[in-house]
Amino acid sequence: MKKYLSLAILAALTFTSCGSPSSDATSTTTTGAQEGSQTSAESSATTTSSPDTTATTATGKTKITFTFREDGQGENNALWKWINDAYATYPNKDKIELDVSPITASEGDYFAKVALALQSKDTAPDLVAEDTFQLPSDASAGYLTNLDDMLKDYPDWSNGNYYEALKSGVKGPDGSIYGVPYSTDSRGLWYNKEIFKQAGLPEDWQPKSWQEVLDACKTIKEKVPDVVPFWCNSGVATGEATSMQTYEMLLYGTGERLLDGDKWIVDSPNIKKSLEFLNTIYTEGYGPSLSLVLNGQASNTSAREYLPKGKLAISLDGFWITGNYLEEGASPWPEYKDVLGYAAMPTSEGQAPNTITLAGGWALSIPANSDAKPEAFDFLLHMMNKDNYKKAIINMGNLSTRADIASDPEYAEKPFMTIATEFLANADFRPQNDKYPVVSSHIQAMVESVVSGTSVDDAVAQYKTDVSNAVGADNVVSK
Repeated sequence: MKKYLSLAILAALTFTSCGSPSSDATSTTTTGAQEGSQTSAESSATTTSSPDTTATTATGKTKITFTFREDGQGENNALWKWINDAYATYPNKDKIELDVSPITASEGDYFAKVALALQSKDTAPDLVAEDTFQLPSDASAGYLTNLDDMLKDYPDWSNGNYYEALKSGVKGPDGSIYGVPYSTDSRGLWYNKEIFKQAGLPEDWQPKSWQEVLDACKTIKEKVPDVVPFWCNSGVATGEATSMQTYEMLLYGTGERLLDGDKWIVDSPNIKKSLEFLNTIYTEGYGPSLSLVLNGQASNTSAREYLPKGKLAISLDGFWITGNYLEEGASPWPEYKDVLGYAAMPTSEGQAPNTITLAGGWALSIPANSDAKPEAFDFLLHMMNKDNYKKAIINMGNLSTRADIASDPEYAEKPFMTIATEFLANADFRPQNDKYPVVSSHIQAMVESVVSGTSVDDAVAQYKTDVSNAVGADNVVSK
């Protein structure tokens, strides 16, 4: 049908722009033989199907498409494995055919491609992976289905099996739910204890301020000169990873946030303090070369190559990177649990609450232009049942959004799980504001300009102009 052809073209175009293997971007129809049990909520979700508008295959099955960001691993991608494994036990395979249609792209390109696809019934998938930072904007634009009525018949949603705090991250500006969260995370400072030992630094490291982080970088550069002291996402190509887990981890660590009430802060001493930290990292030679960090694969390079090969001392990154190091991960590294340490990111001066982390995550959403909403929701619930989900979240290396998995031994005993969860005690979140995505894009440009040599004052002046133009001069404030 036209819908699936359009998605295949979309994925192919994305491959061309990213240079990933073409096999990673092709649409694949998933099949499976093993049957499983069906919950009452899953069963009820299919009873309101509208055959006049639902796409069907030549065999009479309803076809649902699933679109998500594929990072170059093909079917080894943890999300792709989850989809395939869930379909293998799906009790409604005789009625529903699943078309897996990933988009191989950098994070920023993925959001743009998905937004384009969601606008039309001819290209909209039936299930889509939404970053929770993008979800409010897509919901406000009318691209996503309000799930409030569907979730009323899903017992796990209201009986405490999902963390209540995480539900706020999948709400639209109208307060309704537009996705079921499937991952959350915390961020901190990964460090190589072997490199620290060579540098004479403590293997049980917990810096108390930004200056202690910079002092460690200086020592590493002097005593272990063949490694990169510090890595953080620093460019436009790494998209939201640059905004959230670099800039906002710093800004929030000063005590400031992006918004003052309903106005965006576009110039302040704390903004400049955050950028000065990054400026020091690069001007002092503590960071990687710009050719490594200013491209869409920078996150993968640091997590999958530089850390495992002992070429990087400290990385400001998320808990999920450990999924790379599992036997089935992109960069198997059995020793990671012994070699790595995970320190909380300190606040700028060590002021209360002493440490900071940003929590985010992803959700499963149903596009407003889907022509198979009941069927898509039915499969979504099957993916999120406890058994399917537990295996998937362990493989992904993320923190669970289901509270009933937290005490499961297989999940809880995973290396660093306890400390990553403890970081959430001081967690903060991005603004649930539909203008955040456009502001985020200007944050990325500001950060990249500083690490590329632009003065902090000039970068902030440009940021002020750009955000004022984007959201309106009446909606910004300087401090």
